[in-house]
Amino acid sequence: MCGLAEYLERRNSIVRFLEEDIGSGDITSSSIVPSNKIISAVILCNDLNETITCGLHDAQIVFDVCNCWANPLMNDGSNVKKGDVVMQIRGEARSVLKAERTALNLIMRMSGIATLTRRFVNLVEGYNPKVRIAGTRKTAPGLRAFDKKAIATGGGYPHRMRLDEMVMIKDNHLAVTDSIEYSIRTARTNIGSAVRIECEVRNTEEAIRAAKAGANVIMLDNFTPSEAESCAKAIREFGTFDDIEIELSGGITLSNVVDYMKAQPDLISVGQLTHSPTAVDYSLEIVKTFDRQEL
Repeated sequence: MCGLAEYLERRNSIVRFLEEDIGSGDITSSSIVPSNKIISAVILCNDLNETITCGLHDAQIVFDVCNCWANPLMNDGSNVKKGDVVMQIRGEARSVLKAERTALNLIMRMSGIATLTRRFVNLVEGYNPKVRIAGTRKTAPGLRAFDKKAIATGGGYPHRMRLDEMVMIKDNHLAVTDSIEYSIRTARTNIGSAVRIECEVRNTEEAIRAAKAGANVIMLDNFTPSEAESCAKAIREFGTFDDIEIELSGGITLSNVVDYMKAQPDLISVGQLTHSPTAVDYSLEIVKTFDRQEL
């Protein structure tokens, strides 16, 4: 469940999605579908693999905005297989058809993100259940709140939603500043002690410098598994650095994530979760049609 402000923000986003899709009107449905036609329909999963469903309540908002009744039959995070019905819909045929694509797009994308996240989580949990699989800001513009919700549904850690949430010093920041030490200390002076500072590093020497300068989180970017293990060990050998979190990022996939567990990271960020998820196949199927006078 979300608060009222979050709900209204999400609803406003969905209104914009519908406006983008509908334009001045659905000329196909308006020209051939009788205005008095009422339909009942379902949304069902057609995917051959077992997946995690997500976005049902967002799709419900889509139908609500279009003056249709929609009832999710499962909760976000449920395991779904081919043939499972996840939602019932009823309303004017023109309205249901107007909402169909936007609703399905959200369910398909969010379910794909949640499913992929769960696969990563399941792989690392067997080695260390405390390790968090995190998303990144590599999201489609306009969809970040939905993508991050899907990551959380899959058991992952959404990480930064916006640039104002924490200081994250990356390679391009360092390219225009004096040094790692200068960047971390200047950021701490300017933003105070309440905001966490993360610094991306390319090797062990930079990692130690970042730790000594006061970084809260050190991101080992594009390290091999053996390099990550060696660097993480070097960071932890300094007793005063026990409270520093280690994040791994760059080139981590389902096929190699287990290899990175030897580094004992606190966090593994995976851009793939949102920049290239495979959509889960869902469709809307009409079950019955009525004329308005029959009701």
